[in-house]
Amino acid sequence: MRQHGFGKTGFTVSDIGFGAWQIGGSWGDVSEADGRAALHAALDAGMSFVDTADVYGDGRSEKIVADVLKSRSGARPMVATKAGRRLSPHVAEGYTKANLEGFIDRSLANLGVETLDLVQLHCPPTEVFYRPEVFGALDDLTKAGKIRHYGVSVEKVEEALKAIEYPGVVSVQIIFNLLRQRPSGLFFQEAKRKNVAVIARVPLASGLLSGKISRETVFATDDHRSFNRHGEAFDVGETFAGVPFETGLEAVEEIRKLVPQGGSMAALALRFILMHDAVTVVIPGARNAAQAKANAQASDLAALSAEVMAAAHDTYERLIAPHVHQRW
Repeated sequence: MRQHGFGKTGFTVSDIGFGAWQIGGSWGDVSEADGRAALHAALDAGMSFVDTADVYGDGRSEKIVADVLKSRSGARPMVATKAGRRLSPHVAEGYTKANLEGFIDRSLANLGVETLDLVQLHCPPTEVFYRPEVFGALDDLTKAGKIRHYGVSVEKVEEALKAIEYPGVVSVQIIFNLLRQRPSGLFFQEAKRKNVAVIARVPLASGLLSGKISRETVFATDDHRSFNRHGEAFDVGETFAGVPFETGLEAVEEIRKLVPQGGSMAALALRFILMHDAVTVVIPGARNAAQAKANAQASDLAALSAEVMAAAHDTYERLIAPHVHQRW
């Protein structure tokens, strides 16, 4: 597993990390035992970055991460969490220092630490990125010792570009995959120029890019792939990367032709992301140990050829871009 610096923070992380949304909730039935096994397998494979949030299972994900890390010896991974989505209503006016500090205190307790490695604003309303006082509050909480660093998780490239105008923002988490390629333009250029870490989330487009989902696939009622198909609960871009389901399946069949014999589409999809040197870490989720091990193996794959990269881009431009490119 390749390890490298996380922007300007001094942390070193693996190029593939562990996305802990699935072990928290909204992905159907994932037992705590399976969640723990998945994280143990990821850490055993050399992953040194874990991404969670206070709202994943209302703290369940953070607590599982804490329990697993407490049971292990050796080097501790960098643990990133998020704050803001506990607001109800989720509006820009709620992003006050008092509210953020309350969320951070709760995460400190859930994760069993005195200082959080990285706190990310959790896909706040776009207006928040135009409120310097929000980032000033995060500066204050850093000085107070509650957080070491802060970053943002965004829905839109516009938000990412605005966020990195604030000098305290060390990282941006953004959806980037074979079906969401827009960040690889101006945003990646600017992130590299400013040495801002990039965390690529939803790398498998909610499982579409595993190649194992079909028109006949049935999702549990508590799985966001069932209840958020049209953005009913949160931004539709988080579910199947915002691509219409039938269109996504059509694109997957074209991408399937690019998978080398004996390889997997999921590994190809992760390797595609890692071909972009602006990406610091990609964070696929895992429901069990086997999935976590498979994700880790993508780090060792050979670089994709120029022909494969061009074909992947062509599929995106023809089938996917009209639906997503200017939306996010």
